[in-house]
Amino acid sequence: MSNDKFVLLGTEIKKGKGAILELEVAKLHTRNSLKVPVIVERGKKDGPVLLLLGGVHGDESNGVAIVRDIIRKKINKPKSGTVICIPVFNVFGYLNLTRAFPDGRDLNRVFPGSSRGSLASQFANKFTKEIAPYVDCVLDFHTGGADRSNYPNIRCNFDDKVEFSLAKVFGAPYMMHSKYIHHSIRETIHKMGKPIILFEGGKSLHLDNDVISIGVNGALNVMKYLNMHEGDVEIKQDSVLIKKSKWLRAPYSGIFESMVKNGQFVTKKTLIGRVSDPFGEFEKKIYAPFDCYIFGLNTAPNVNRGDAIYHVSVKHE
Repeated sequence: MSNDKFVLLGTEIKKGKGAILELEVAKLHTRNSLKVPVIVERGKKDGPVLLLLGGVHGDESNGVAIVRDIIRKKINKPKSGTVICIPVFNVFGYLNLTRAFPDGRDLNRVFPGSSRGSLASQFANKFTKEIAPYVDCVLDFHTGGADRSNYPNIRCNFDDKVEFSLAKVFGAPYMMHSKYIHHSIRETIHKMGKPIILFEGGKSLHLDNDVISIGVNGALNVMKYLNMHEGDVEIKQDSVLIKKSKWLRAPYSGIFESMVKNGQFVTKKTLIGRVSDPFGEFEKKIYAPFDCYIFGLNTAPNVNRGDAIYHVSVKHE
């Protein structure tokens, strides 16, 4: 994109300059305004506008930390193009250490939003109108929800050549084909004709330095690939491509113990876990139904029958 004049949220950012802007969320009961900080850095040369987004769900701390580290290490200051960082998108959820908005809605299920809808929907609408039109590419950082921990993986639509290329250079251990979920940010950005890839790593309300490092390095790789930074893309290992996946569910209720590690490859009939009752009367073993990679793991000590316990690959290469 040629950015002879780049204006965001009513502020012009000149080449080689930066700005800290604010996207207003709502008025509080105390009459104070709640605003989301938007950190913009523009290179001296023309180039793409990249949005780095964290904290769409307020309890997903790793995503916030990844964007924070990108800013702290000044990776967000490109040689070419513009980088927009929103470390904490769902400020309400982040302050309350919860996933949802105060109205109980999942912010990532109300896009593109409405100016007359719920609080979450109104905020989504502001983003869709005031931020999204000015970006060329989006990296969205997430973690597993509740007690589910995700081994670092990048998600995109494999049928979209641009998204697939961006996901490949990101360099996460796993790449997962993921369709666009209705009313999600991904779907909205895709419908606007812009590529978006989503990084998953770790679990809610936990910081994982390895996950954070992979997220930061992945973002830097994407920026190098887009010629926003100088240097070669550095990929430590080729990503495992997961074309289809499923969740294995607990066959019984009880104390859940995993016998394998997250990120591990297992063969068919390998003992991967067990469920027992707290009184020592029964113990049920769980075996791998087929050869697969495990890239999502339920870390809860107790599970109910039908709970998702292992996210595994069905088709991979």
